[in-house]
Amino acid sequence: MDTLTRMQAFIDVVNAEGFSAAARRHGRSKALMSKYVKELEDELGALLLNRTTRQFSMTEAGEIYYQSANDILQRVGDLQDTVREAGNGLTGKLRLSAPRSLTDLEIGLPIVEFSTAYPDITLDVNLDDKMVDMVEDGFDVAIRISRLEDSMLIAKKLAGFRLVLCATPQFVEKYGTPKRPKDLADYPCVVDTNVKQRNNWSFVDKKGKEQSIAVKGVIEVNSPEVARRAALAGIGVTLVPEFSIENELEDGRLISLLEDQLPTGGGIYAVYPHRRHVPTKVRVFVDFLTKWFRENKRSCRITR
Repeated sequence: MDTLTRMQAFIDVVNAEGFSAAARRHGRSKALMSKYVKELEDELGALLLNRTTRQFSMTEAGEIYYQSANDILQRVGDLQDTVREAGNGLTGKLRLSAPRSLTDLEIGLPIVEFSTAYPDITLDVNLDDKMVDMVEDGFDVAIRISRLEDSMLIAKKLAGFRLVLCATPQFVEKYGTPKRPKDLADYPCVVDTNVKQRNNWSFVDKKGKEQSIAVKGVIEVNSPEVARRAALAGIGVTLVPEFSIENELEDGRLISLLEDQLPTGGGIYAVYPHRRHVPTKVRVFVDFLTKWFRENKRSCRITR
């Protein structure tokens, strides 16, 4: 058993926060993962992990080793990508993190279309609406719908989008049309918790100054799709990306509210870690997404 395999097992166990979780995630037995880590500790002559039935943590030596091992494995992976691409073209695995709320909609199609166009690249797609740590979790690329703040990542803007405050015509008839953002404090609301401010919704006044309004969430859920359905059921007002309710806006089942008082500037981004060597498959994937969003922006209610 080589050191790199043991090293990867240790990284996997730490990232998964336990042997059982790491075994399930990577399709190996808990006993095998434990064996690899134990062999690594024996090889180093140092305890890397504190193990009890109720607690899991790294030792001081483990923390030092974890940081260096991550860097070493990343470099090995980059080197392997370089050699493979030089000899065999676009092959290998591409690990992608994407929000479930994106891929449940039409604008998730480029992922499938990329796989069709590049069959020798294996896409390993993790769908999760929470923000992942790309370096720590070992992702090559992530698609994010937000205002980016992480300067440690390279970001390529694929498209812009806007948030829409909406409700059914029947709901508006019952509760009245809100005239000002602060009116929403008295309305039942459906909160998509993927929106960064959760139940503190942002608006702008006539001078462009941003203000935050606290709303009462009768439903709080990390899915614009569920928020859409709840709004359609007349449960409350919701604030979701326009691309998630485009059909309902067109046929009048939902109507847009306070349009001129909502902030702009949201974006859909492809992001990837800074590397001395960016794998060709990453560049090709990002270029594919860029072209797809440029050609399909009108049908998806997205902007540049």
